[in-house]
Amino acid sequence: MTTSKTGAPAPMLASELAQYIHEHIPLTKLMGVSVVSVEQHALILQAPLAPNVNHRHTVFGGSASALAILAGWALLHVRLRSQGFADRLVIQRNAMEYEHPITGEFTARATLEHPDRWSAFTTMIARKGKARIGVLAVLEHMGRVVARFNGEFVALGEGVRTRSAGA
Repeated sequence: MTTSKTGAPAPMLASELAQYIHEHIPLTKLMGVSVVSVEQHALILQAPLAPNVNHRHTVFGGSASALAILAGWALLHVRLRSQGFADRLVIQRNAMEYEHPITGEFTARATLEHPDRWSAFTTMIARKGKARIGVLAVLEHMGRVVARFNGEFVALGEGVRTRSAGA
């Protein structure tokens, strides 16, 4: 990630995020994960059927869950980095609800469960070096909601802000 003219980290581009996750989370490359969009309040990932197929010729539930977790993690990663936090994020708990079989390419769109709690989340990281936050993800196939994810992530660190995301 680059820095802006003010020295603050610039927003992470989709191509930068894709490169990062493929280098640091090898499963994403095997799953064929691509980054559709990176925005401040939502992040969308996509995966094809072929590397994620099960014996019924639909998406394996573990692949759907992995994409949802990854989308939630990536949303937090991007947001923390954009504010100059060096983050270490882990999933603490999650639940998936599968509504329909997924028979082709699918997406996961992640958002904060309670966007109004973001400021308290970052304040807690800065003060205590640890904070929790909820993330939601909706999985879609051909414009239809096929699964829903609810997860809680923990950010760990010393609460130190960096001048650049590479630090």
